[in-house]
Amino acid sequence: MSETTDTQQLKTVVRVEEVAPAAVGPGIVRRRLPATEYARGWLIDLAPGSEWPEADVHATEERYYVMEGEVIEGDERHGPGTYVVFAPGSSHRPRTETGARLLGTTMTAR
Repeated sequence: MSETTDTQQLKTVVRVEEVAPAAVGPGIVRRRLPATEYARGWLIDLAPGSEWPEADVHATEERYYVMEGEVIEGDERHGPGTYVVFAPGSSHRPRTETGARLLGTTMTAR
């Protein structure tokens, strides 16, 4: 992973495609993006026909933006440009028929 930190600017910069992917389940790959004490970021690619392996339960708030494809949450379909926010205590099990790319943030417990 190519990562630089500018201590004067207090920022971290990464090229997302250079972050090592890790399999979450069949057809699902996650790239963990830089985290802080406040939140952690991630990029998830879901292959067509994939489903999150189990219910994703949120102790803190989670948000994601659908960059490509379509995500199905229960009976709702979220296409490109959709921003989804889950409150603490919520859960979901996303799936896709078409494939999807999500950019998200999970708040950390403080």
